[in-house]
Amino acid sequence: MKQNTWNRFIPELLILLALALPSFAQRGEGPLDKSEPKGITPQQIIQKFATKEKEFKEARERYTWRQSVVVQTLDGNTVDGEYRMVYDVLFDNKGRRTNQVVFAPQSTLTRISMSKEDIDDIENRLPFVLTTDDLPHYDVLYVGKQRQDELDTYVFDLAPKQIEKDKRYFQGRIWVDQQDFQIVMTRGTTVPQIRKKNEENLFPAFTTWREQVDGRYWFPTYTRADDTLKFTGGDVRIREIIKYENYKRFGSDVKITYEGEELEKGSPQPSQQPSGQQQTQQPTNQSQNGKP
Repeated sequence: MKQNTWNRFIPELLILLALALPSFAQRGEGPLDKSEPKGITPQQIIQKFATKEKEFKEARERYTWRQSVVVQTLDGNTVDGEYRMVYDVLFDNKGRRTNQVVFAPQSTLTRISMSKEDIDDIENRLPFVLTTDDLPHYDVLYVGKQRQDELDTYVFDLAPKQIEKDKRYFQGRIWVDQQDFQIVMTRGTTVPQIRKKNEENLFPAFTTWREQVDGRYWFPTYTRADDTLKFTGGDVRIREIIKYENYKRFGSDVKITYEGEELEKGSPQPSQQPSGQQQTQQPTNQSQNGKP
């Protein structure tokens, strides 16, 4: 976020917003067990979950969902500015990924403004993914084991090995399910924080929770940030809520029918059709509700 220095006086809007955490974000967190994992090495765990993360990333590219974003500034517990956006992540008629805005009221943020880095982080780094392709760019340190509600997890700390110009990274902690070897929670921030002579662009710490979708993949469903950004012009408390809902698998299977009967895959299609008969293709959409 960039601080707006041209107008720091904000009349109170007297808007009180109670954004309660959903049940899955209120999971009990057990004590951290720093002992080594049994029957497997930390490096083997890293390779396993990075491989699963690559599968997850490719699978999520075949899903649609609705994403809602709320960014607020607060004076105490009073909201004095808000950015809100709701959009559907879909595919166009050529199969290309596209965002369709559903709701976008005028922003009332005045003490800060949303930067292009903020938007990019919301779309690409808050739902953090660490695949085998990403591993060479990070130092990954095994921290221990920890119970997250009903899940037994391995815990790792991550930091970029080096920060290349115009690239952004995640830095923080991840929790990996011991059974599925998939990331189920991330907590950290995006880096680098940008502090230049005439520009400050700061980013809050956040936590992202995942839930199991279609009984197989752990997809991000909720991100929350509540942090105070230390601008040279003054502190600004930020609250961010991002929800990912209604996951549906996108795709189609084509069934070939002839004389009212479905032809099996690989069977030869008739070269000639009797008079009055038509060969038809019936597309069948495959979609599943992503609610666990």
